[in-house]
Amino acid sequence: MKLQLGIFITLVLILVSCGDEDYVPKPKAYLRLDFPEATYTTQHIEKLPFTVELNNLVAPVKVKDLNSSTESYGVNLNYNALKATIFLTYKAIEGSEKNLKDFLRDAQKLTLEHTKKADEIPRYPYENAEKKVYGLLSEVKGDAASPAQFYVTDSVRHFLTGSLYFRVKPNYDSILPAANYLQKDIKRIMETIEWK
Repeated sequence: MKLQLGIFITLVLILVSCGDEDYVPKPKAYLRLDFPEATYTTQHIEKLPFTVELNNLVAPVKVKDLNSSTESYGVNLNYNALKATIFLTYKAIEGSEKNLKDFLRDAQKLTLEHTKKADEIPRYPYENAEKKVYGLLSEVKGDAASPAQFYVTDSVRHFLTGSLYFRVKPNYDSILPAANYLQKDIKRIMETIEWK
């Protein structure tokens, strides 16, 4: 008797709860990230033979000597609010075409190391003959450690490479908005660099 009463109450509750309302699934939600509007100022970074426009989000810049026998420097552009860093490496070509070929090979090799985790790597060449700036931006799509890498050179004296890294585990979907924001800064670096 108790079992029949329990079944009866369950059926009544099911019939009462099923009204005329149609069920509408909730739309997919995406994380909304608001980044501050980028404002840029021209910077001459100590020891480096070029000026460049940097986003005001970049923490104060420090230069490290990478090799005391050659003109080679490392610079970290830290974006603390985004937990990201653009690592820059400047090398003097020293008048040898062989050095330029070695630098180009090394820059492209670093990008190719990410092919294991990358879904694709579109490349965007850049050229400004008037300012003698030639380069390549590689966007690494997928769960790779670095979502963007680039280099610029004047083909005679200067060579600058850069890589974007986040201080979090690589998850392409999660870091994509921040990566897109910082790729605009990378493009700005490539477009505004002026050799001395």
